[in-house]
Amino acid sequence: RLPARAGLALRHGGGAPRARPVAFSASSSASASSGDGGASRAPDTSLFVPVPLKPGLGGAAEEDVGAELTRPLDKGEVLKNLNKFYKRKEIQRLGTENGLDARLFHQAFISFRKYIMESSAVSADLHIILNDICCGHVDDLFPFFLRHAKQIFPMLDCMDDLRKISDLRLPPNWYPDARAIQRKIIFHAGPTNSGKTYHAIQRFLSAKSGIYCGPLKLLAHEIFQKSNDANVPCDLVTGEERVFASEDARQAPHVACTIEMCSTNTPYEVAVIDEIQMIRDPARGWAWTRALLGLCAEEIHVCGEPAAIDLVTELMYTTGEEVEVRNYKRLTPLTVLDYALESLDNLRPGDCIVCFSKNDIYSVSRQIEARGLECAVIYGSLPPGTKLEQAKKFNDPDDPCKILVATDAIGMGLNLCIRRIIFNSIVKPTVNEKGEKEIDSITTSQALQIAGRAGRFGSSFQQGEVTTMHRADLAQLREILGEAVPPVKAAGLHPTPEQIEMFAYHLPDATLSNLIDIFVSLSQVDGMYFVCNIDDFKFLADMIQHIPLNLRSRYVFCTAPLNRKEPFVCTTLLKFARQFSRNEPLTFDWLCRHTKWPLAAPKNIKELVHLEAVHDVFDLYLWLSYRFMDMFPDAALVREIQKKLDDIIQIGVCNITKLIRASQSAAAPGTAEGVSEDFPLSTTQKDARVVSDRQGAASTEALSIAVEAAGLRRAKNSRPSRLGGRQEDLKSHGRGSLANRLLREGLLTQEMLRQLESEWQDQHRNGRYGFGSKRDDQHSSKETRKKRK
Repeated sequence: RLPARAGLALRHGGGAPRARPVAFSASSSASASSGDGGASRAPDTSLFVPVPLKPGLGGAAEEDVGAELTRPLDKGEVLKNLNKFYKRKEIQRLGTENGLDARLFHQAFISFRKYIMESSAVSADLHIILNDICCGHVDDLFPFFLRHAKQIFPMLDCMDDLRKISDLRLPPNWYPDARAIQRKIIFHAGPTNSGKTYHAIQRFLSAKSGIYCGPLKLLAHEIFQKSNDANVPCDLVTGEERVFASEDARQAPHVACTIEMCSTNTPYEVAVIDEIQMIRDPARGWAWTRALLGLCAEEIHVCGEPAAIDLVTELMYTTGEEVEVRNYKRLTPLTVLDYALESLDNLRPGDCIVCFSKNDIYSVSRQIEARGLECAVIYGSLPPGTKLEQAKKFNDPDDPCKILVATDAIGMGLNLCIRRIIFNSIVKPTVNEKGEKEIDSITTSQALQIAGRAGRFGSSFQQGEVTTMHRADLAQLREILGEAVPPVKAAGLHPTPEQIEMFAYHLPDATLSNLIDIFVSLSQVDGMYFVCNIDDFKFLADMIQHIPLNLRSRYVFCTAPLNRKEPFVCTTLLKFARQFSRNEPLTFDWLCRHTKWPLAAPKNIKELVHLEAVHDVFDLYLWLSYRFMDMFPDAALVREIQKKLDDIIQIGVCNITKLIRASQSAAAPGTAEGVSEDFPLSTTQKDARVVSDRQGAASTEALSIAVEAAGLRRAKNSRPSRLGGRQEDLKSHGRGSLANRLLREGLLTQEMLRQLESEWQDQHRNGRYGFGSKRDDQHSSKETRKKRK
């Protein structure tokens, strides 16, 4: 059992919701799975940072005692004997038995030797031993060496306690309230648009009390609205706000929340956990595990893909609870077409083009509106209000906007009347278990989630269709959709805040980032679980490490939900933390000065991206105000200006093609109009991805301006007269489709593609080896005549 200290510092008290717990790296926990029979595994000692120990400057009295009992130290002789001590195999074996592997033994010895050689005086007992070992008794030095090693590596003295704290093999035991009742688990399994969530929500509405847990604010807000419209009082709880159904702010018996915010202490009659397959998510999976194991409800309705049935059943077996499975089929047919779109001229009302980057969104929307068609735009970084307005515009039968261009953000949270889903690409940037960025084909689960948005039941389109933009991708999409979704094999976990606090108690000198690394290194999980990714948490921990904060506050700041690829938001968090550490409240006026509010409507894409970042800053303020009300006191005022900012962003998105045009004019004066609207989309897509990979998030905002990808980005170094010819060259040689195929087959890397592109540009700019170049033709003719002569 863990000590009582577990309940201290990181509790948020009262009825206030707890901060989002930190997620931890799946890769770090791979070796922590069961199969070791409960035996503790060796820690990753590379994570152990030695505590600096200054050489002793002892007083004269202490020095006289050692010298009086023996004689003054001969440092040259001492150095020889210390090196002899280090080389002794027996000493190394003793070190291993006491937790010092080869790495720690070496580091500890270097520190020990430096300490002795640089100290003007050492303790009397060590002074005596150092003189005695001159007679050959080097082994007698080991207790002093071990004492020093434990001083610089304090974790050696409490390794057993640290192992117990980081033991994550019995997560069900973390929730005694849930284990005290017998819960009924009902799994609603089916594809998108099968009515599974509808049936669970009907039971939620008919219950005396209930909680809905969803992956998105949009979904929580939708259930909040539906419940209150049905005269079932329901509160809304997200990371940034709490909205009460009653005017007197009394807690309603029903609540709709984002899954991280669900309470595991409040009893309910019915709980609904939506999108349960996300329990495998490398970053957020812990939230679904926590809800499934910890919610205190008589009935728990779980909704999601059939691929999660086996895992949920196994998890519930460990709690002694049975799972009832209810299977659902899709309510409307979904057809994979035999032909690709190939040209934007073939678009029809109700079409949705799905892209996997913001650059592609800009490019495609520009080309659509150049054809006289109006389109709505939805992507992940847009504020929820703007997404809803764009969805409303697209769904409105009286609105001239009949085309939607979106990222996979439409896969959840929005009700859309889509006839046909068109994949602009079937490759997507992803983050693997090690936190590394990869570009790979979309998974079957992702493809089904997106494609399933077509032909929604009850909409004007009772049959859904799905295809691709490019003919070369269609066969692969059909293959992806035809595959079975791999079963969900493991559920995400995170350590509790109390465990982190206890770790810090044992290792007070470790940084929070290092503390987390050691925790994951020592953690043990069984085969049904994995430890989630920690990269975002560690990034923030390192960023604010120099700021003096207590552990509780530092932990909360590190769990703030922000995109670390947005420099303006990260800088703002740093300023928040710095002012917080000085105990200076962050007022509305301070925030307005920092964000330069009020802000005008955007004139180009760069300004639109900045407005989105400012919206994220307001979200961050509201999130922190929910946890530190006294230090972030003006939440109501910030919420008001955030709504105004949402309206400004909506204006920008509605005029997105004008912003793109203005951005292009600024990026390449005099060349924007020379770009063909029929420029290959595959080339645009690939070049935009190259831009993103090369520059990183900080400069993506600026480079998003070049949305027509290759043509405009290269136009700076090319004469306008050559631009059209170069596009025709790319078309005639099928560069886009060939690059796609070579990348998919692993024969070409992004770096090789960039290098080839750069060399081709240089050669063409200098008039060498360019396709269709008169100079090349003339040079070739001269060479041929010389050979004939």
